[in-house]
Amino acid sequence: MALTLVIGNKNYSSWSMRPWLMLKGAGLAFAEVNIPLYTGAADKQRILDYSHSGKVPILIDDGMTIWDSLAIMEYLAERFPEAGVWPADRTARAYARSVSSEMHSGFMALRGECSMNIHRPVRAKALSDDAKGNVARVDEIWTDCRKRHGSGGPFLFGRFSAADAMFAPVVHRFLTYAVEVSGAARDYMATMVAFAPFREWTDAALKETIVIEKFETD
Repeated sequence: MALTLVIGNKNYSSWSMRPWLMLKGAGLAFAEVNIPLYTGAADKQRILDYSHSGKVPILIDDGMTIWDSLAIMEYLAERFPEAGVWPADRTARAYARSVSSEMHSGFMALRGECSMNIHRPVRAKALSDDAKGNVARVDEIWTDCRKRHGSGGPFLFGRFSAADAMFAPVVHRFLTYAVEVSGAARDYMATMVAFAPFREWTDAALKETIVIEKFETD
């Protein structure tokens, strides 16, 4: 049975973007179910019909339901070991899991002040000290990953992996809010922008017409 990925609006749903990009980047076939977020009880119920968590993304595989972006990454790594979800080298793999988990659980100021909103006109905004600290830490992670483990290609760990998928929405945030980063971070962002699945998601997001006011920050 084919994989099915349930996602929200591509313009706003950063968590949906992560497993979608991993599936595309790994060349894994899947069916896509797109359910708009915050549009009323009917669409909320559609999500609940797939998972009692009431949140997207949700992966369905042969009757099995997996929710939460990072849990989906780990499931894909076990289900498709040849797909390269995580780096092959044990040290690099541990590092990739660490930075991915840090992304999963942290950077709250950056998320709150720079929500993913791909159709927002590009312009800078004043950030709090906490958000600036988040930006500096992301820059440090990207630079360090490339320096330590990036010799095999242009992504964080050489080849595209779950770590790149986990940080992909941050690339959009930095672009949208004209966030200044180091040269190494800019080079990495250029790699992601040129990545075909990243462009595919972006193009689809820009075609969406639903506006969610709570995510329309300054």
